[in-house]
Amino acid sequence: MNTSTFAVCIKNAGYEASLELRKIYEVLKDDKAKQHGRLRVIDESGEDYLFPEEFFVGIKLPATLAALFTEAA
Repeated sequence: MNTSTFAVCIKNAGYEASLELRKIYEVLKDDKAKQHGRLRVIDESGEDYLFPEEFFVGIKLPATLAALFTEAA
């Protein structure tokens, strides 16, 4: 089972159609991607893709809000 966390996009150079600045994104656990400086993020297409880790700042959401974000995806 994938566990997810959330992050705010702080950069999107080269990915403007896929990522919106200052938007909260769901991040899926992917240890192999993390080893290569990437995060697996559900982007604007609704699919998960790898993006540079430095494009995001992780955030902790209250459980009720995290559940709403996960349901909406």
